[in-house]
Amino acid sequence: MSLGAYLRIWLASARYSVTRALMFRFDFFLWVLVDTAWMAVNLLLIEIVYQHVDSMAGWSKPEMILLAGVSLLITRLSFAFFFGNLMALDRHVREGTLDFVLAQPGNPLFMLSTRKIELDSFFNIALAVGVIAYAAHELGLSPGIGEVCSFGILILFGLLFHYSVLVAVVASAFWTTRIEGVMEGYFAVFEFSRLPRAALRGVWEIAFVYLFPAVIISNFPAQSLLEGPKSASVLWLVGIVCVWFCFSVAIFNAGLRRYTSARS
Repeated sequence: MSLGAYLRIWLASARYSVTRALMFRFDFFLWVLVDTAWMAVNLLLIEIVYQHVDSMAGWSKPEMILLAGVSLLITRLSFAFFFGNLMALDRHVREGTLDFVLAQPGNPLFMLSTRKIELDSFFNIALAVGVIAYAAHELGLSPGIGEVCSFGILILFGLLFHYSVLVAVVASAFWTTRIEGVMEGYFAVFEFSRLPRAALRGVWEIAFVYLFPAVIISNFPAQSLLEGPKSASVLWLVGIVCVWFCFSVAIFNAGLRRYTSARS
């Protein structure tokens, strides 16, 4: 299939998502409130901590708000575009309905990932952008086009890292059929994305900075606004995220070869 065909499929999924949101408006507004409350709790925690300390690992309160905003932005983007779609994989495997995905004329991972868009997450994406803008104002930042472009690229690859890890996690359904326990670990490790990199030392730094870059996917974009873009940071994040993406696709394809379909 051509790139244009994939784009038309994605746009059709977007139209379906809008229709679905209009049909279930109460669910839409309920999830907006729930997600907003979750974001408020994260910011309240920063407010409480900074009532007792002046800095955390060298980061001031507005800098921590900026970091939290970046982390929330990447998380909300992942929920908007692919989280719910990929989370349905274990059900598809158990019930054999993955056959319908495989029968569609497109890459199975793409078709599975783009079935619908969660429109309620866009409200929280706007809130996360507002948090970042507020923190930037408090810090007196005036990012130029270079800083904004670098920030956008780093956010994009942070989102791709979320996608890669989630694909690898849900692909375990081909072997276990249920992924609830594995998903608990997924949420737990991404809690580290709200921490400054300088707060991690020793084995924690090796684990969550170099091997599993949950920390730098939020730290690098925030630092690009605070200190200006650094080519080394961009290349580092791009390289390690590409490795994780290739790894997750390989795991997914291995699982597909194991899948026996509903006919078996």
